[in-house]
This record gives sequence, C-alpha cells and structure tokens, in this order.
Amino acid sequence: MSLEVPLYRAAHGRTGDKGDRSNISVIAWHPALYPVLAEQLTPERVAEQFRHRAPSQVQRFLLPKLHAMNFVLDAVLDGGVNDALNLDTHGKALSFLLLDMPVRVPSELAHHLAGP
Repeated sequence: MSLEVPLYRAAHGRTGDKGDRSNISVIAWHPALYPVLAEQLTPERVAEQFRHRAPSQVQRFLLPKLHAMNFVLDAVLDGGVNDALNLDTHGKALSFLLLDMPVRVPSELAHHLAGP
C-alpha cells in the first residue's frame, strides 16, 4: 500500500539560474525516501510538470550519496534575468512548482514524511 503526497512532504528543494536555464535540486528528507523519489522523478515527468513553461530540455543528475538529484531545465526563464518581463526573473519559485508534484510513497515509509 502507498500514499500519494505532494513532493514537499518527502523532499525539499533549492533553485538557481544561469541565463535562461534553471537548476532545481531536490533533496530527500530521509535517505530511505531517495530511491522512491529517484524512481518517480524522471526528466519526462518533470518536463510535464513544467509544460506551461515549455522547457526545451530537462536533464536529471542523480546524487545518491547526498540523497539528492538536480534537474536542469533549459529555456524556462523567458530569456533570463536581463530579458524576462515576469516577476520571478531568477525562477526562484520554480522549486515550489516542482515540490507540489504528487508522488507515491510506500506506507511503511510514511513516518519519514514531513508534515501532518
């Protein structure tokens, strides 16, 4: 049996940028959650979560010793800090969009989740 929860219950994140490219790191709250997240957070699924931003490419880099992964999304910042007209030119809020993605967590790992 498993639970469907928003990703932020299983991990936290951090966003950075360089030009029109956004970097989003996802770090599991507990090492036991990492394999579950690595299985579900595929580049294809992340690209779907950001479909409204139309990334030209999504790459995933696994960092198992850190229980983390890094996603690089190209062409999602409306040209970058100097060119974008949106309010979040650095894309800092993009990690929150990713952390809202639903994931399935085995019931036996529920005690590692953050929040109620």
